[in-house]
Amino acid sequence: MNDREHITDLISRLGRWLDDKRFDDARSVLTEDVTVSTPGGQAEGLERVVAQASRNHRVPTQHLITNVLLDIDGDTAAATANLLVTFAGDTPDQQGERYRFDAARTPDGWRLRRIEVTPIWRSA
Repeated sequence: MNDREHITDLISRLGRWLDDKRFDDARSVLTEDVTVSTPGGQAEGLERVVAQASRNHRVPTQHLITNVLLDIDGDTAAATANLLVTFAGDTPDQQGERYRFDAARTPDGWRLRRIEVTPIWRSA
């Protein structure tokens, strides 16, 4: 696979990581110095980001990520994507959002170092 395919796959793996609640496997998707800004809060550093993700994803979820656009510059990349996420708790909630990512090539492959979520719409 080329860099574009690796990063697109990484972004898809983020959604699956959240849906499967495999929070112990964060290093396969995120850098140690990752920063996150979502409607569920802001966090810096791998442990804090994992704590925020596990706190905000207790109910079954499904992240559908589409329209990934990438700008790659050597060992770094910027990306955007559309997100439709369903939280399937007692009161189902769907949200349409826009992702912004920064990714970095690490010795273990591409990882996300910044994730920013901008809400577009919500249907609860």
